[in-house]
Amino acid sequence: MWNDTDSPLAYLISFRCYGTWLHGDERGSIDRHNKSYGSPRYPKIDHWNKISTDRLIHPPVTLDIHRRSSVEKGIKETCEKRGWILSATNVRTNHAHTVVLNPGKKPGQILNAFKANATRTMRDDGCWPHDWTPWADKGSERWLWNERSVSSAVDYVLNGQGYDLPTFE
Repeated sequence: MWNDTDSPLAYLISFRCYGTWLHGDERGSIDRHNKSYGSPRYPKIDHWNKISTDRLIHPPVTLDIHRRSSVEKGIKETCEKRGWILSATNVRTNHAHTVVLNPGKKPGQILNAFKANATRTMRDDGCWPHDWTPWADKGSERWLWNERSVSSAVDYVLNGQGYDLPTFE
């Protein structure tokens, strides 16, 4: 059933660590001119990947178990503090996915809050000593308009990310 209001039911918010998916990568890539939903990705191009790698201003960022724990804590604290309902989250070694029931905010504001508070939490926990952000610019903000799309997004976040990583407990 379609949601017949002007607001989506939820958002699927994803953000990636800096330098972990560059143009020319074997997984393919998009750019600012070819970014609409369903657009084909550019194929692997070694020369383009070398140029992208050479342009990095610091090493790529990965999330070990301590950083992943801090990022997850930062996302959960953000939702608790702002009264947002977090339906699912999965923090991986180079990206994070969340499903947030529509809190009446634009998804870009949610994305920015997650990235900022995840960085702050990593700093507070002593696992991010740098002045620069660990995150790539922007992120993915998918609008989920019906219960089926929310359920599919939650399943993707919880079960569609590959093998399970060690837990934080």
